[in-house]
Amino acid sequence: MNIEYINIYNNLINLSRNKTLFVYFTDKDTFSDRLLIFLFHLAFFLKNFKTQTDKEYLQKFYDYTFRQIELDIREIGYGDQSVNKKMKTYVNMLYSIIDKIDKWETYDLNKKMSILNLYIEIKDNNEKFIDYFDRFSIYLREITLNSLAKSVIDHKF
Repeated sequence: MNIEYINIYNNLINLSRNKTLFVYFTDKDTFSDRLLIFLFHLAFFLKNFKTQTDKEYLQKFYDYTFRQIELDIREIGYGDQSVNKKMKTYVNMLYSIIDKIDKWETYDLNKKMSILNLYIEIKDNNEKFIDYFDRFSIYLREITLNSLAKSVIDHKF
């Protein structure tokens, strides 16, 4: 197992554990809520680094990520059939998110809100959620993949 994949995965997990994000759209903090936030972070990550990074490297990271998600679902206690069904749902959701955010930087506030509302019920059309992903997108353009792969870092954006 490649330590770089583990570090990138853990960096994205740390971002997905941001308690402030959950305040914006839900009162509960469940596995599926965290996974949805993780998929958004992963989608922005893949979108940003797809042109700068070897496709084989990103494919191996993608495979590693979904193996980890599958292990997490199994740890919760789901059976084989449920795991396979949930994994298919999560993979399709990621592809859908990636497709919708492909031109994120060019969208206006209403378009971004409509995209997020497809997946997340945001309280009171909270623009802070959009602002967070705008800043995250800029942050990803400013850092290198190498910095995410070296160790788990404290992200400031």
